[in-house]
Amino acid sequence: MRALAAPTRIAIVTELSKGPQCVHEIVDALDAPQPLISQHLRVLRGAGVVRGERRGREIAYALTDEHIAHIVADAIHHAGEAHS
Repeated sequence: MRALAAPTRIAIVTELSKGPQCVHEIVDALDAPQPLISQHLRVLRGAGVVRGERRGREIAYALTDEHIAHIVADAIHHAGEAHS
């Protein structure tokens, strides 16, 4: 869960819940610098949250378990309820 403590990492997991994506696709979707996204992906890979699969010259990142997306979505929803 510590790997999901940063808002950018939560946004990456939310984005990957839509399906596998390459770094440039995540960068475009989140409007964040590529080095920042790569750094967060490295943390998420190290924690076993995402995996990378080579697509030619690129690596497509995907969630290792779809339950992770549900946990994050539930946490975001619950946090929204707490502020209401």
